[in-house]
Amino acid sequence: MAQAATDPELKAGFELHLEQTKQQVGRLESIFTDLGAQPGGHTCKAMQGLIAEGQEMIEADATPAVKDAGLIACAQRVEHYEIAGYGTVARYAQVLGKPQHVETLRVTESEEKKTDQQLTTLSETLNAMAAQA
Repeated sequence: MAQAATDPELKAGFELHLEQTKQQVGRLESIFTDLGAQPGGHTCKAMQGLIAEGQEMIEADATPAVKDAGLIACAQRVEHYEIAGYGTVARYAQVLGKPQHVETLRVTESEEKKTDQQLTTLSETLNAMAAQA
């Protein structure tokens, strides 16, 4: 998405979030290590669908402003799904008596919410540009 974005602020935001995601993966790995478990599981079909929608937007024949607005919409759907996921597992950690994991997961959930808010703010300008395209 960062490569497909044309707006410099959007491109920078996607690149920053990629780095943030790497840190989030590290946090999850530390939780698994603490639990004596290996990360893994099943393929998430919902996330696969969201990623496919993003890929469709990347490949769409659209003006740069329309494409950027579409990329934000796709990214926000991913963010909302991640927010829901981290909120859910943080609650599980609380129920299981793992307050250190709750804190770790809430940090990541907070980062996802902040990213979503930044995308919302940026979309106000980019959506207006797209409407004029």
